[in-house]
Amino acid sequence: MSRKATVYDVADRSGVSIATVSRVLRQPDAVRPATRERVLSAVAELGYVPSGSARGLAERRTGVLGLYFPGFDAAEDAPMLDVFGDRPAPPFTVMHESGDAVPQPAMLFLDEVLRGAELEAWKRGFVLMIGVGRDDPSRETVRDIAGRVDGLMVLAQSVPDDVLARLAQRIPVVVLSGPPRGDSYDHVTVSNAAAMTELTRLVLRDCPPGRLAYLAGPEDSPDGAQRWEGFTAALAEVGATADAVTLLRGEFTRESGRRAGAELIERGLPSALIAANDQMALGAIDAFRAAGVRVPDDVRVTGFDGIEAAALARPALTTVRQPMIDLGRAAVQLLARRLEHPDAEPMTVRLPLQILVRESSRAS
Repeated sequence: MSRKATVYDVADRSGVSIATVSRVLRQPDAVRPATRERVLSAVAELGYVPSGSARGLAERRTGVLGLYFPGFDAAEDAPMLDVFGDRPAPPFTVMHESGDAVPQPAMLFLDEVLRGAELEAWKRGFVLMIGVGRDDPSRETVRDIAGRVDGLMVLAQSVPDDVLARLAQRIPVVVLSGPPRGDSYDHVTVSNAAAMTELTRLVLRDCPPGRLAYLAGPEDSPDGAQRWEGFTAALAEVGATADAVTLLRGEFTRESGRRAGAELIERGLPSALIAANDQMALGAIDAFRAAGVRVPDDVRVTGFDGIEAAALARPALTTVRQPMIDLGRAAVQLLARRLEHPDAEPMTVRLPLQILVRESSRAS
């Protein structure tokens, strides 16, 4: 079998550099017609198929962007497929759901951010590399990705500051969610605090602070901190403090929401529960339903994020919709801008949020 032609073969045959070969293949209009025709003729004669590694040699770029997540936000108890199991699976399953059935979350927050990043990367001719650093305290995963990509997108505070600073010395970095903290990175963020303030105002119209519970996120979450800030700002407007409400804390997972819901049933139901994300809100509703507690008749519930499962739940969940797909797209756009203009001033893109009032919070 004959050896496959390389970019070096094309360069030798056409009498140009490998950088010129790369420009002809990526930006043909930027090359003089005579040179372009010579290179394209060599490509055809040799049967050359360009590769990402060859382009990288010519331009010192890989054509790949990285997206790093600190972990999964799927439920821990979700059933797993075992393709090597002893029992053959049926070709399909027919399920008749009752009105009380709880759908599994189809698209979670990170799923939709990823979808937006994929769409924008494809549109701009990049490949997207995904890394999940679950159970990776040394952050080896993000270091490995950073060595393979032209630019990196990370969730705020998912990578230690010192690690991120070292990575940013080599490649552009875009931080998703969380406000800028005096750093030199590009940021994509949303108005978490303002949206939570408005949502809490709506709940407080029918629920006094003393009958309100708040399910907070992890203590190290920037989004969680901003949502708590917005919540306490709304309390201050009615002359109340956080001491007046029942405070619980979860991990932004549905299971932690179930535990919080069970705890509220044991301690005494509030009139309303504001959860810092949809997964926890849906988990609390799971616990309420299992105990015969009716939502919204016995307790009203709200979430935050606007995942697909929030609209599919029964009752449909009142929430704040984040522009999750746009978060991913904007992050890729910022990386592409930074690659073209490495000396540009850092940019922060702030995307709007939308409050969706649904059945779960309506007064009976």
